[in-house]
Amino acid sequence: MMTNIGFGNFVASERVVAVAGPESAPIKRLVQDAKDAGIAVDVTCGRKTQSVILTDSGHVILSALTASAVQKRLAGEEKSEVDDEA
Repeated sequence: MMTNIGFGNFVASERVVAVAGPESAPIKRLVQDAKDAGIAVDVTCGRKTQSVILTDSGHVILSALTASAVQKRLAGEEKSEVDDEA
C-alpha cells in the first residue's frame, strides 16, 4: 500500500522501518551521511523537514509532515488528500 507523505509524494508502507523527528544529533548525522552517500530523498518541497522516514533499503526520506502525521497515515488512521500541504 502506498502512503501519501506530503505534496503528492508517496512511500510504500511495507518498506518503512522507522519514522523519526529530525531534531536529535544521531538523526542529523544519519541524514547528513545519507545525503553524502546519495541515498537521501528530500520531498519537503523547500519547507522545513519535520520527519525522517527510514526504509528497509537504507534510503532516508525527508518529509515536511510531522512524524506523528506520517505515523497516522501509515497506520491508516488519517485520510490524506493527494494535493494536501503540510
